[in-house]
Amino acid sequence: MTVVTTLTKEAPEGAVPATGVSTEALVDHPLQGFLDAQGFTAEVGQTQVVPDADGRPTILVGVGADADRTVDDLRRAAGAVARAARTHRVVRTDLLDHVGELSPVLAAQALAEGIGLGQYTYTVLKSDPKPSLLEEVHVVGKGGKRVQDALDLGSAIADAVGVARDLVNEPGGTLTPPAFAREAVSLGESYGFEVTVLEKPEIEAAGMGGLLGVNRGSEIDPRFLELRWVPEGKPRGAVALVGKGITFDSGGLSIKPSDGMLTMKGDMGGGAAVVGAFCALSALRPRVEVRGYVPLTDNMTGGDAMRLGDVLRISNGKTVEVHNTDAEGRLVLADALSRASEAAPDAIVDLATLTGACMVALGDDHAGVMGSHDAWVEQVMAAGEAAGERSWRLPLPDDWRSKLDSDIADMKNISGTRYGGASIAALFLKEFVGEGIPWAHLDIAGPSFSDRETALDIKGGTGYGVRTLLALLKGWSKPR
Repeated sequence: MTVVTTLTKEAPEGAVPATGVSTEALVDHPLQGFLDAQGFTAEVGQTQVVPDADGRPTILVGVGADADRTVDDLRRAAGAVARAARTHRVVRTDLLDHVGELSPVLAAQALAEGIGLGQYTYTVLKSDPKPSLLEEVHVVGKGGKRVQDALDLGSAIADAVGVARDLVNEPGGTLTPPAFAREAVSLGESYGFEVTVLEKPEIEAAGMGGLLGVNRGSEIDPRFLELRWVPEGKPRGAVALVGKGITFDSGGLSIKPSDGMLTMKGDMGGGAAVVGAFCALSALRPRVEVRGYVPLTDNMTGGDAMRLGDVLRISNGKTVEVHNTDAEGRLVLADALSRASEAAPDAIVDLATLTGACMVALGDDHAGVMGSHDAWVEQVMAAGEAAGERSWRLPLPDDWRSKLDSDIADMKNISGTRYGGASIAALFLKEFVGEGIPWAHLDIAGPSFSDRETALDIKGGTGYGVRTLLALLKGWSKPR
């Protein structure tokens, strides 16, 4: 459900107040003694419900110190408001009064994003669902049409993240490749983008040996999605978005332990982020053509499952010897990157829940970023910072490529060493990116799925990557 976020000078009667409190204002706050006793310190995103003079609730939300406030602070504060207001239908907030030296337009967009992200729940499978009741947020402040437009865009972006979260949160037994493809077609009709679905005969005709190899252990046929959105007027370029779409990952014959398999319905988080981002393009209106590529299959242990030692031929002609069937994401991405390269875009970015090694290196709240083109990688990382999605660059040493050498094929799908796994996986992917095309890879294994609640996330799928992709497209410039 999308919360309607409206700029207003005067909120409607009965709206629950949500008031921002800075650390400076806390010193002289009329309820300082009570707030101290409750441990309220005005930390960003901290909330405290207090009664007004008539006994009605007021939500206080911390916005931190005035001097170093960021746009992301306002996003998180707004998310906390939405969480605290789950049982109320209408809220009014003064958070725009705490913009300070920040751009009020960027602050308004972040505020609406935070509201939408904070109110998200996944209750489809609950027998007694208790979704958020929040429907309207009235933002008291100045700014006119530009600020209202920013609020609308922020709401659209939060809605797009919600699409990705819904896809990740649906169990793998029901969100099969055909079901995912049907949902993508429906979303394309609703949000105004083109969707082409390749079924197994077309995948075979295209020579997608990586996708077909991973699919061999499954009773459900694969799908391959191609998405397209074209702006009005002449595009300034074309960007390809590639997302890993393993709808459930058992590990194949290199089977995962039960605990490691529990969250593997989310192994299509990269594909979900790509589809989610497309849902906001008509609201964002970037001046660039956007193409999307999502290979879809599960990775199972059926009687004809891909075996260790098998050699797969990817659609660009390169051959891969399989040394671990649980390194399957790179195999389907190889076909997707090859397909994306055929259209000769100005740049490619892929997102994938690819390696546990990235989580070991960076924790579970940072994506690892690697790529072949420094300026493009820097654009991607700047977009993530602007969107409030954390990332960190990892190395991509060319001399490590030899670790993937195979005795019988062009390459292996793993290196055989425990070290540098995220970078070696990215070096594998690099082999399937067209010559001279700027490419960046986001390993989102950590931040795509959360085991804890925050101001912006519930437990489960986070929709990580949607906001980064949209910020990247909004500020697009051709990499040089």
